[in-house]
Amino acid sequence: MKKQIYAVIFAVSALASCGNLSQYTTVGENASVKAKLRACMLNEANAKFQEGTLLSKSLTETADEISDTCIKRLALQAAGLDTEAASNAQTILNNLINAAD
Repeated sequence: MKKQIYAVIFAVSALASCGNLSQYTTVGENASVKAKLRACMLNEANAKFQEGTLLSKSLTETADEISDTCIKRLALQAAGLDTEAASNAQTILNNLINAAD
């Protein structure tokens, strides 16, 4: 898994300099879990690259962060909770803010 993540980070750097990253970062709903994970990791690594934070931590820490984020995201999507979780969290935060006022 680590080798895959290192390869993704390297690929993002190379592809970002070429420009057309979207063909590698979008997958269909019926794509395999591996394809979805790869696309997610490319998106996360590209976002970090664009922000200038791709290598602000060690390579291992960045790889762990990207893989953890994508694994959690895919698990929420598989459970059908990806959009619901964000909405619920927002409602909870709004309720806490209103209770504090």
